[in-house]
Amino acid sequence: MNIRTFLWATATAIAACALPLAASAQTVDARCDIYPSGEDQASAVLPCTFSQRQGFVRISRQDGVTYELSPTGSDPGNYLDQTGEAAYRQAGLGDRGQIYKMSNETVYVYWDTAGLPSSSNNSGNPTTYTNVIDPNHINVQIREGEFRFQGMLTKLPGPDYSGSDGQVRVILTPKTGRVVVFSEATGQTFYDYTINPVTVGESPSSMCNPAVERC
Repeated sequence: MNIRTFLWATATAIAACALPLAASAQTVDARCDIYPSGEDQASAVLPCTFSQRQGFVRISRQDGVTYELSPTGSDPGNYLDQTGEAAYRQAGLGDRGQIYKMSNETVYVYWDTAGLPSSSNNSGNPTTYTNVIDPNHINVQIREGEFRFQGMLTKLPGPDYSGSDGQVRVILTPKTGRVVVFSEATGQTFYDYTINPVTVGESPSSMCNPAVERC
């Protein structure tokens, strides 16, 4: 074997070993916020995975929905999904993630999965997801069997947040993680359980102003 043949064989072997590593490094855990077209409130906030290889994008949601996007045309960020519908990558998240506009919904893919800290499905409790929008608003999903609640909770005076879908009202105490769900019509309590504490952060109104005080 001459030196050229030896070097070629060595390079080929190294490349073959490196390919699986490169492929696996391109798949990451993420958080997907799903916004139906024309809506400014997420219909779902759930774990997902994101991968990108040679321009092809795959987003797999925990609920079984998968987006397969193939690049099309000469402009970057233009795709066709698995059904042939147009899809587009949009700006807006910077280094926090990516946005993909599909034919009937927009998917916000966040690299930070901290927006899903409070899922609970043990001890018979409903599966509960929280997404802190700002210090005064928390988006909540609650699921168990046929029961579904998806809505925005607004801060009340004191430690609690409250929201309603017209049928049930949800009260969340972020510091303790207590969740109470009761009927708007009768006041009957459907659920009273505890999830992991939800970190909301400091209200902007209570933050110090370094221009006028020492922080």
